[in-house]
Amino acid sequence: MGKKEILEEWYRRVWREGELEAIDELFTPDTRAAGLIPEMRMGPTEFRELVPMFLELVDSPEFTLDKVMEDGDWAAALLSVNATVSATGKPVFATGQLFARFEGDTMVETYNCFDFMGFFEQLDLLPEQSMALCLTGQAIG
Repeated sequence: MGKKEILEEWYRRVWREGELEAIDELFTPDTRAAGLIPEMRMGPTEFRELVPMFLELVDSPEFTLDKVMEDGDWAAALLSVNATVSATGKPVFATGQLFARFEGDTMVETYNCFDFMGFFEQLDLLPEQSMALCLTGQAIG
């Protein structure tokens, strides 16, 4: 299986279907993901906690790998997510990036970036234009 297919499987099985057992198939026990939560490298245990929280907030998330580049043991992907807000049915869209190193069919280290600010704005958990407010020096809240 190619790296793109492994990434597609990761997003489908884990993040869309909530199949937490797939984490142990696609990660090693020592795999750590950086970038999702500042100053925290997440392993399989943390993903088993994070994924259900995400899936409580949105329904029917669709992950699309918009661009994927592979180089040796590494793959980089730009991704987009379309879903609906569980509480309101309102559509939500976000983008992210992933950089992963593989050993065979398993991810052994990943670096992530996801537009959480825009995502949480669309869920009405942050005020609209939060980034612009912060850039002007205004505190949120």
